[in-house]
Amino acid sequence: MGDPRIEKGGGPEGKVSSLTVTPVLVAELLADGERMPVYVHVIDHPDARVLVDTGMTQLHPAVDDMDPQLTPLSEQADFDPAGIDIVVNTHLHFDHCGGNHLFSGRPVYVQQAELDDARSQDDYTIREWVDAPGVRYVPVDGVLELLPGIRLVPTPGHTRGSQVVVVGTGDSSVVIAGDTAVFFDELDDPRTEGQRLVRALAPEEVWLSHQHEPWRPSSDHDA
Repeated sequence: MGDPRIEKGGGPEGKVSSLTVTPVLVAELLADGERMPVYVHVIDHPDARVLVDTGMTQLHPAVDDMDPQLTPLSEQADFDPAGIDIVVNTHLHFDHCGGNHLFSGRPVYVQQAELDDARSQDDYTIREWVDAPGVRYVPVDGVLELLPGIRLVPTPGHTRGSQVVVVGTGDSSVVIAGDTAVFFDELDDPRTEGQRLVRALAPEEVWLSHQHEPWRPSSDHDA
């Protein structure tokens, strides 16, 4: 899975002293003639190991045009699905929930609005991946403190029920944003309610699902 890419230190008394976020590449998709990476993120917390999004584990005719190239979590030698305690879906598009079935019986946190839309709207996602056998959703309505130092925050825009994961305490925080933004310029110049909410959190870094490196407020990266 690779070495941790972020580590955040101590906060106020009674807060978590260290949280680590590790990006894991699980797929590449063809979009506008270029290969787009698909990352999921592991948060190592003293009380639990949290996985944000689950990528894809198989091909499907509905997305053949994107020519998916997969490295699913179940086939990565240094990733043990059994070591994950909690799953969070930022949203339920196919490339974010296709591995949910690997975590049968464990809680999968998702905004209620997102779950409702994924189950009811045509051409929204690959529905059999959403409700794969054994997947146990914990619907969330609004902000939730998942664990000390980890919050779920709704960020509507990419989808009505999108959420981000805020990792860290006090003045030291990192956001795992899913597709709330896809490109860096969407955070440089926020356009949606969700993107503006992410900027208002004043994070040090924002991990996006389809970028190799995190966005930073002073970043010179190109989108």
